[in-house]
Amino acid sequence: MTDTDLGTATIVYEHPEEGTVEEEVENKDIAYFQDHWMLKRDEDESGNDLVRRIPAQRVYYVDRSVEAFEEEVKTVKDQVESLASDLRSKLPGRTQREESHSGTGEPVEISVESDDSDTGGHSTE
Repeated sequence: MTDTDLGTATIVYEHPEEGTVEEEVENKDIAYFQDHWMLKRDEDESGNDLVRRIPAQRVYYVDRSVEAFEEEVKTVKDQVESLASDLRSKLPGRTQREESHSGTGEPVEISVESDDSDTGGHSTE
């Protein structure tokens, strides 16, 4: 199997001890998730990836080389749509009618039921 060159990224961020840091990494070793940039640093003895999470507010910029910008944007769009679809399918109380109206811009009421409604969520036992 050939190793495809996915390009590189340069990330510039504020490090608490080192000040402004500029690092160049392989695109496959950098990701943005939950308001953090994640950089693969190494692997531990068991082969697990060691990752540095950098809060987005500490990052000045990330320059990435990509083969085609449109393809990169399409990949991100596809990932977001897939995540949204997964989340929609897991919402409790969705009915056939609600499913048929999703994505139309119409507000949909979702019922939330709780067994502890009269105790404020706390057990009285």
